[in-house]
Amino acid sequence: MNNQQINEAMIVKLSNELPAQKEFQPGIRRAPSRGYFLNQKETLIALKNALRYIPEELHQTLAPEFLNELKTMGRIYGYRYRPEGRIYGKPIDEYKGIPQARALQVMIDNNLDFDIALYPYELVTYGETGQVCQNWMQYQLIKKYLEVMTEDQTLVVSSGHPLGLFPSRPEAPRVISTNGLIIGKWDNPEDFKRLTALGVANYGQMTAGGWMYIGPQGIVHGTYITLLNAGRKYLNIPADKDLKGVYFISSGLGGMSGAQSKAVEIAGGIGIIAEVDKSRIDTRHSQGWVSLVSDDLAQIVKWMKEYKEMGKTVSIAYHGNVVDLLEYIDTNNIDVPLISDQTSCHAVYEGGYTPAGISFDEGRRLIKEDQDKFKQLVDESLIRHFNVIKKLTNKGSYFWDYGNSFMASIFDAGEKSIAKNGTDTNEGFIWPSYVEDIMGPICFDNGYGPFRWVCLSGKDEDLRKTDKAAMNCIDPERCSLDRDNYHWIATAEENKLVVGTKARILYADEEGRVRIALKFNEMIRKGEIGPIMLGRDHHDVSGTDSPFRETSNIYDGSNVTADMATQCFAGNVARGMTLVVLSNGGGVGIGRSINGGNGIVLDGSKRMDDVIMSGLSWDVMGGVARRNWARNENAIQTVVDWNNKHKGQGQITIPFNCDEDYLNSLI
Repeated sequence: MNNQQINEAMIVKLSNELPAQKEFQPGIRRAPSRGYFLNQKETLIALKNALRYIPEELHQTLAPEFLNELKTMGRIYGYRYRPEGRIYGKPIDEYKGIPQARALQVMIDNNLDFDIALYPYELVTYGETGQVCQNWMQYQLIKKYLEVMTEDQTLVVSSGHPLGLFPSRPEAPRVISTNGLIIGKWDNPEDFKRLTALGVANYGQMTAGGWMYIGPQGIVHGTYITLLNAGRKYLNIPADKDLKGVYFISSGLGGMSGAQSKAVEIAGGIGIIAEVDKSRIDTRHSQGWVSLVSDDLAQIVKWMKEYKEMGKTVSIAYHGNVVDLLEYIDTNNIDVPLISDQTSCHAVYEGGYTPAGISFDEGRRLIKEDQDKFKQLVDESLIRHFNVIKKLTNKGSYFWDYGNSFMASIFDAGEKSIAKNGTDTNEGFIWPSYVEDIMGPICFDNGYGPFRWVCLSGKDEDLRKTDKAAMNCIDPERCSLDRDNYHWIATAEENKLVVGTKARILYADEEGRVRIALKFNEMIRKGEIGPIMLGRDHHDVSGTDSPFRETSNIYDGSNVTADMATQCFAGNVARGMTLVVLSNGGGVGIGRSINGGNGIVLDGSKRMDDVIMSGLSWDVMGGVARRNWARNENAIQTVVDWNNKHKGQGQITIPFNCDEDYLNSLI
């Protein structure tokens, strides 16, 4: 079949008019080169794959440009097809299409806002490599499809590629998306790197390719809860007190890690966050998310002591390497109770971690020009990083991995002693993951996770009304989590958490999510507020299987299985959520997790009440059910309560207990 016949067979397609060359706005962060490593045959495939979107008459102009992008950036981004000017999540009424499709366009564009995206020209939202889609041709086609979609159609997206609109029904999802799902044998970082260069796989991270990112606010609440409960668990701080006078050291101020400085101030502590990229510090400082900045370690320590004496909270950005910071703390015998890390170690050799001893710029040069040398320096730095944390924990500090593959990367660098058994990672690591020790048993096992909503009108007043409504749905006397949540939402506006769309995050359980969502839909029905997009982080009770993070507190051997995330995805499709996503990777690296996400557009209809009650309940309780089956104590109690509440409607299987002493006597 010739190209004219192919062209005539499609209505939705890219124009045969050549877009103008684009100029890059100065001062906007750009992704580093991913390196050119394809052979001649693979290069041919990559070019053909990119040109699949392009009318034939433009091939001779664009093919050399795409080849140049591939050789200089390691990927074909199709810069010509980026829209002119600023991309941001506009009010829903400024988009074309049915309400659900317009809502999804708001979310896509919010992910690419200069104020939000890590590398907006390369479609990277956060986490060094987490993309909305692979290239700007895909972006343009996705938008075109969403503009013409009807309620009897579903858009299928495969690793950023819009497979097409398919007939469905109003009760079905409007978009079903998958990212980077790789057959087992090839599900490893090296093969995935090749597949992304070929243009056939997308690292969607979690909410980047899942179009549900709400800026760094999305992780502030989780970080806030983690810090508070770390203080309670490790330092015996009472449940009604905050982290006043407590030092917390971590690293990373870009993307999601940028939440750390804001969260520590809300939690009342003194946070020192190391960051090698000055532009990321500048972003957080200009937003008011970090209070003090210095590259002088003596000045950093002086501020720490001053604020502790004053009994005040503060966030301090150290422009430098966290290894240098920790070694200075160790050498000077400064007592730091809480330590973590939020560098992007899931992409440790792709720029997610800059080794100690070299500058950020030098690291970027090495990624492009000498990847072997860069890898060597990263491995050496990780082991040095490990050794100083070990010294500090021996002195009484508490360290936890923030689910960023930090400890897994140290193991891969050759430091086998970080594994509990000193041989492999099957039994975990010597330090806990924050999920394993804090978020898992305290939040996830009880059904609490990162519930999110976006006021699609773009109006501040809608966000205020939803904040008030959510607060009225929370009983602060019910438990410590709800007390923390009540305080969080009550102070959310004054803490100026919004970056990008008018959005909010609130850790809530099944009952809380359903109650709040139904209230929002009622408010829309009455005309009190505009439409709402509901969603969550994929890092949640049921959305993600990952032994290094979300399922790190699963001890029945199933922590490495992916049934939960897949069942969550399928169940959300069956219950008619607006957007349903299944992705590989998600913050811990390719081959280390499968995560499922969702989004629901509230329009005030009775149908959406039904989706809320069936969909949100399933989305949470499916994960609690799996955690209960692993004999997690809090999850068992949550399931017992659910079974008693839903007699005659449903039942979750509960495991019987065993006499371990008897079983051991048999072995």
